[in-house]
Amino acid sequence: QGNMAFAGKYEFECDENYDEFVKKIGLSSDKIELGRNCKVITEVVQNGNDFTWTQHFPGGRTMSNSFTIGKESDMETMGGKKFKATTKMENGKIVADFPNYHHTAEICGDKLVEISTVCGIVYKRTSKRIA
Repeated sequence: QGNMAFAGKYEFECDENYDEFVKKIGLSSDKIELGRNCKVITEVVQNGNDFTWTQHFPGGRTMSNSFTIGKESDMETMGGKKFKATTKMENGKIVADFPNYHHTAEICGDKLVEISTVCGIVYKRTSKRIA
């Protein structure tokens, strides 16, 4: 597992605590419905410490964040809010603090495992590598 461990395409496989998490971060009910068991494709382009992290939603909507490990970047939340965050690399995990939750992403075998935490609620999303 080298430096380019994150690069690839991943398809949503399963998640845990989705409803509790999205309600806690204040997502609207229509966005909550759209996102439930959504076959999101996550595409990660990695060039050293530079990342472009794109989510392709069914129906053609995409959301993309570009960031560099250790530098402040302009980002966007699931709900479309813009904010600035400094991403870090800790023990092979990408770590970022969103405005109202803490997010980590790591590669476990051929899976992308993302964990978001707010007020003790842990939302875990697992996607399998497809490319």
